[in-house]
Amino acid sequence: MKKTVLFLAFAVMSGIIAAQTPRKDKAIYKEYQPGYYQNYILKGIEEFNSKNEAPKTERRFKMDYTGMNLPTNIELYKSYWHNEPVSQGNTSTCWCFSATSFFESEIFRLTGQKIKLSEMYTVYWEYVEKAAYYIKTRGTSDFTEGSEANAVTRIWKKYGVVPIEAYNGFLLGQTYHNHSKMYEEMESYLLSLKKSNAWNEELAISTIKSILNTYLGVPPASVSVKGKEMTPQEYLNNVLKLTLDDYCDVTSVLEKPFYEKVEYAVPDNWWHSADYYNLPLEDYMKIIKNAIR
Repeated sequence: MKKTVLFLAFAVMSGIIAAQTPRKDKAIYKEYQPGYYQNYILKGIEEFNSKNEAPKTERRFKMDYTGMNLPTNIELYKSYWHNEPVSQGNTSTCWCFSATSFFESEIFRLTGQKIKLSEMYTVYWEYVEKAAYYIKTRGTSDFTEGSEANAVTRIWKKYGVVPIEAYNGFLLGQTYHNHSKMYEEMESYLLSLKKSNAWNEELAISTIKSILNTYLGVPPASVSVKGKEMTPQEYLNNVLKLTLDDYCDVTSVLEKPFYEKVEYAVPDNWWHSADYYNLPLEDYMKIIKNAIR
């Protein structure tokens, strides 16, 4: 009888101890492939919604050439050497691509050299300058993606320029430029400085450069030409042989006095350049006609 009681007591105690022992659960990460929900349910919903959505239409302002007798043969025009057109991708840097193409043709006209220059080298330093001005003005200047064609000469005078093989601005495997995320990061960072009033220019510019380096790469401090190392400024002066002060900007606006240098007051002219010669439309068109003869 005593043995029976002792055995029962031992069994009860063992149960209590077992119940108090924590259970060691475990979990693992497991990758799941898209299943029925993704492949059928979501797909069916998307297909139904797309069928019932009204087609999106775009409206664009476009010249109506109806009834006009215009030349349609390119052979009727005098042509000059130029590099093949290059896509700016998703960057809002048409100002740089167009002006760079113009100067490439000028280099050929002046020196006979067929050279492809780096647009992104110019864009990199334009963003740095734009951010520096934003910081100096305590966030009152425009920090947008666009700029003006004469930003190219302004940047080249300060930073020089490099050939495309020295700096193309692409990430590994990238075939088209896309600055959407890069711009969002820079804009968000600068807005945070404005909100916190933390205007440490050295730190801010270092951060902006870090963002640019991530998406575009670090711009070269020198280039090699026929085995000779030179700075981007030396490349501009000694190889390209461009005298940038020989070029001027013209415009034709009614709200400014004619035959004077004026500011082209648009957000893209963020540095408030007042170097535009304002001419009557007739004179403006004469310059264009004389330039293409």
